[in-house]
Amino acid sequence: MPSTLKNRVLRNLSNLPGWCTSRKIVVIESDDWGSIRMPSRKVFDTLSKAGLDLKSGDSLRYNLYDSLATSGDLSALFETISSVKDKNGRSCVFTAISLVANPDFEKIKDSCFQEYFYEPFTQTLKRYPGCEKSFSLWQEGIQRGLFMPQFHGREHLNATAWMRSLQAGHWDTCLAFEYGMWGFKTQREDNIPVTFQAAFDIGDLIEIPFQKTVIKEGLSLFNRLFGYPASFFVPPNGPLNRQLEKTAAENGISYIATSKIQREPLGKGKTQKNLHWLGQKNRCGQYYLTRNCFFEPSQEGRDWVNACLNDIRIAFRWNKPAVISSHRVNYVGAIDQKNRDRGLKDLKTLLAQIMKKWPDVEFMTSVQLGDCLSI
Repeated sequence: MPSTLKNRVLRNLSNLPGWCTSRKIVVIESDDWGSIRMPSRKVFDTLSKAGLDLKSGDSLRYNLYDSLATSGDLSALFETISSVKDKNGRSCVFTAISLVANPDFEKIKDSCFQEYFYEPFTQTLKRYPGCEKSFSLWQEGIQRGLFMPQFHGREHLNATAWMRSLQAGHWDTCLAFEYGMWGFKTQREDNIPVTFQAAFDIGDLIEIPFQKTVIKEGLSLFNRLFGYPASFFVPPNGPLNRQLEKTAAENGISYIATSKIQREPLGKGKTQKNLHWLGQKNRCGQYYLTRNCFFEPSQEGRDWVNACLNDIRIAFRWNKPAVISSHRVNYVGAIDQKNRDRGLKDLKTLLAQIMKKWPDVEFMTSVQLGDCLSI
């Protein structure tokens, strides 16, 4: 079977299981807000020349373009999404899947790398040019119903693996640390069995208690920063041991994002594949939300507007909501403003085409979708 035909068949089949609705619901889930990725283009060039692997696979676009959102980035995003209204007169809304903290590099260094410390992302913003006042834009977006943060984790960082690497003196980890970043491909030394970005992956089950603390502290900080509790959790990069679902439930999480075939880390290199579908309920009473549409215009080589429209068409064909995955990297321009301009232009085109093709569309947040399917 030709690959394009095979992909179409698989995409249709993947939309069959799970909760159905005749309503034309569109949800945009945008990951990584609040997290450090690449501090500047100068840092990218310096670390690349030093030999760090910043370009493997999909990581290139993140390391080349992704950074904290400036006030200008957020204003431009809000202008774009507020320009389109659904059948109920409601603007498009981003469910901003957010990290609430970043490593406190100075304190970690002062401890001679023996202790891990973090700071609220609002403190990180104050040190980045153009971001000093951007949290007020976050608050404006919330008030206007355009930008609704939900929980991605405390940090987009596996602190256990990262600290172990720093303590071992691995040159690449230590060099990146000096420039305030960690998002590179490790050489996967024996004592770094997980990717640094995968916050809830594990090398050993003994790491679970620490990860429970990360979830508890992260959700508490989320509430303090935004003034409301998170109820939707998207684990960074996907891996999540099911023991952590109970901790999340006990701290207010009603909905969890997952891939349809999710890799559950069991430690010692072992994993278990779990099948999930939209609206599936777990043993903690939480509902799983799955994505079925993708829009990543910062990734070259694809017509993302038409590809996403096709994803939406398939979702609606099978009476599924269109849940679009679209990362922050597509809409930020601190490193390269052309990246932001391209992303927002394509987003505006996508939204206009959605309303043209399906004028009865309803824009929702992930939590609103969860509330619909859990009734």
